[in-house]
Order: sequence, then structure tokens, then C-alpha cells
Amino acid sequence: MSPTWNTAKKILCVRLDTIGDVIMTTPAIRALKTSHCDRHITLMTSSAGAVVAPLLPDIDDLIVYDSPWLKATATRQNSEPEYAIISELKARNFDAAVIFTVYSQSPLPTAFLCYMAGIPLRLAHCHENPYQLLTDWIKDPEPENFTRHEVQRQLDLVASIGSKVEDKRLRVQISEIARKNIQNLLEEIRINFSQPWIIMHPGATAISRRYPPESFAIAARKLVQDYNIQVIFTGIESEIELVESIRLQMRSPSFSLVNRLNLSELTALVEKAHLLISNNTAPVHIAAAVGTPVVDLYALTNPQHTPWEVLNRVIFHDVPCRICYKSICPEGHYHCLRLVEPERVVDAALELLQVRQPAMPVRATKL
Repeated sequence: MSPTWNTAKKILCVRLDTIGDVIMTTPAIRALKTSHCDRHITLMTSSAGAVVAPLLPDIDDLIVYDSPWLKATATRQNSEPEYAIISELKARNFDAAVIFTVYSQSPLPTAFLCYMAGIPLRLAHCHENPYQLLTDWIKDPEPENFTRHEVQRQLDLVASIGSKVEDKRLRVQISEIARKNIQNLLEEIRINFSQPWIIMHPGATAISRRYPPESFAIAARKLVQDYNIQVIFTGIESEIELVESIRLQMRSPSFSLVNRLNLSELTALVEKAHLLISNNTAPVHIAAAVGTPVVDLYALTNPQHTPWEVLNRVIFHDVPCRICYKSICPEGHYHCLRLVEPERVVDAALELLQVRQPAMPVRATKL
């Protein structure tokens, strides 16, 4: 007998994006996992997205696939990887596939792979009629009728086949080893645990989503000098020069753990921090998943990826060219972030620190 959504046990969840996108899909994956007994969930995602898979408690297995219809994938020499992924999907005998996309992506290439692999149930949002490629077509209402948060979009998708969840928070799991490593690192760099300390994450893949380094430096200097708040910078190897330039412009003490943390350790650090200040990139969604307040410097390239169900302040400068979906500003001015005054960042940080720690004195002696 062909499976129905009520009998489907082996489910393929496809999210061919990066770390933050995968994290924002965790409530929907949890709904699929918990709505029926004995479900086995396999996540198929990109090499970039796969890094976060070990932190996801509702994932049982992982398939890494870099699809040629996403811009970050290296140029294909031939179509052999597509034949290989079809063979792998077919061999695994999935009962169903749920294809998660943002509304600017088409699910049809992935739906075709799943169709060729003989997966009997295939669910996705789609703007056009997919005919036989999807057994369960949810006509995509975005952005024509409205725009939802990315998390809600995916929750609505799985709700259409009866998978719902009460707890809609993002979720990651952190190993005790990672927590211990972070405690040791904080002691090594001599963080004063009796005073507040925050993380600043000034990097982002897309140029359009980067707050100017000089503005980060001004905000960091004011937090350190005027409010005695300790600042730890994070980032990857390619961001070492960026962070060091900010620290130099600060002209105040700070700490750097750039290129010293794996993703689990970064997550443990964010969990322990009093606050995160970041461009809109993966650490923002990590903060939401672990409940750490976040000041999100949000470029207006799209409206769907703000922090989900966590104390936050989303900061931007409104511009007429909003929602451009571009990695490089088409106007060349980057005003949606460049015109954000550092004082706004500082004020937002102080607001959230008071919410998190009401007994903390706002103003302290300058260093």
C-alpha cells in the first residue's frame, strides 16, 4: 500500500541553504518528528547547512547535497552528482519528502529529484502548478498576498499535512564538552564574570548585510568606556582582519575569539553571553535558539529573517529600495545599515541588558 502522511515513517526534509536557514526550520522539523510515533527524519542540506546538523536534536540522519540551482554551489562539470543523489534517495526508501524553501526559491528542481527517486509523497510551497512533481501542492501566497516570518512559513507548510507543535521555539543542543571548553576559554582570556559581557559578531557573507566596521568600533568603545561592558568578538578565519581593524579603532580593551571556536563552542558561548550584537547572520538565529537577547543589525534585503521568539531589537535605517534580495547594494550606498547611528546600537544593547539583568547598574565607572 502507498503511504499516507499519517503512516509515513521515513521522511526526508530538504533545506538546501545555510546554517541560519536550517535553524529556522527546526520547529517545523520538530512538528514532523513528534506528530506521529517512530518517525525517522533525514535532513538533506548543503555543505554549509550541514555544519549545524550535529546540534539538531530532531535529526536522525544527514545527506549533504550542493545543488546547482543555488548560487553558492561551485560550477558543475557534468550532471553526475544529480544522478548520484537520485540513486541515494531511491536506495533509502523514503516514504515522504518535505521541501522547505523561501518564497523566492523554486521547489521544482528538488521535487523532480524526489519524483525520480520514487519518493511517493512530496510536499512544498510552489507558485505555479507543479502537476505530478508534487503530490501535495501548497500554492505559495508570498509575497503577493502577505509575507510571513520564515519560521512561520515552514510551520504552516507542515501544518497542511497535520503536523503541528505547541513549542514553536528554535532549538539546538549543546554538548557539555563545548560548554566546558567555553568556560575554560573565558577564564583563559580573563573575563570578569562579576561584570556584564557581550558578543559582537561583525561578519556576514553578503556585503549588503554588514554594518560598517567604524560604526561597530564606536558602539563597542562606548559600551566599554561608558558602561564598563566587556566585549568579545567572534568570527571565522576570513574575518580576522575585519575584527582586528575594529578593535584597533575602538581604542579600548576587548577580547577576540575569532577563528578559535567550532560551531558547537560558538553556540555555547552565545548561550552563556548576556547579549549578542550581530549583523543578520547565523549567530542571530543561534541566539534565538538558546534564548540570548540579540541586537540585530538588519539590512533591509528581505523581511522574513528577524530573531524568532527571543528578546531582541531589530535596527535598520528605512530606505525606499528595501527588500532588494541583493548581496551587493544595487544603489551602491548601503544606507539601510550605514545610516544607523552607533548610539542606537548602544541604546538597544542597554535596554536588553536591563531586561536580562534588572539589578545591573546601567552606568559604571569608565575604564
